[in-house]
Amino acid sequence: MKKKYLSVALVMALAGSMLCTSCIGSFALTNKLLGWNKQIGNKFVNELVFFAFWIIPVYEVSALADILVINSIEFWSGNNPVACGKSVIEGQDGRYLVECDGKGYTITSEQDQTSVRLNFDSEDQSWSVNFDGEDHKLFSFVDDNHVKMVTPDGGYEVVELSQAGAYAYRNMVTGAAWANR
Repeated sequence: MKKKYLSVALVMALAGSMLCTSCIGSFALTNKLLGWNKQIGNKFVNELVFFAFWIIPVYEVSALADILVINSIEFWSGNNPVACGKSVIEGQDGRYLVECDGKGYTITSEQDQTSVRLNFDSEDQSWSVNFDGEDHKLFSFVDDNHVKMVTPDGGYEVVELSQAGAYAYRNMVTGAAWANR
């Protein structure tokens, strides 16, 4: 009898490990639910809602939906259907409304209503900023460890995604700014 339970447990562990390989996902639905809970009131109300959602199994259902459906869609398509939406960010200079439509972000200042659009081009793996109707490419991914960044003279420089690479790029940009003075 014990041997049967051991073999069942072993099969379930192996099946579970195969299901969970290399697709962690962003858990956007569960994170949105937790983010909503953090914004509804003070810490005591948040705690009560948190416990209520565990008792009613709202969190369990959202996590299961993320694991079985939404993260799988994100893995195969590259886009998370729940990650899109609106959120408000508190910055040092005020509040900003950030809207995601699955292709990029629109960031609007609540103070003066100015906005900036960030677009992701999946064909060439690049991010660009759009303001005043013009697209300006910021960078494109070369591989997992490098990006091609725009230089002050309008060209492009491959930069390593590390502290040393970021430091070298910053020095190049600030050096060019000082040279133009």
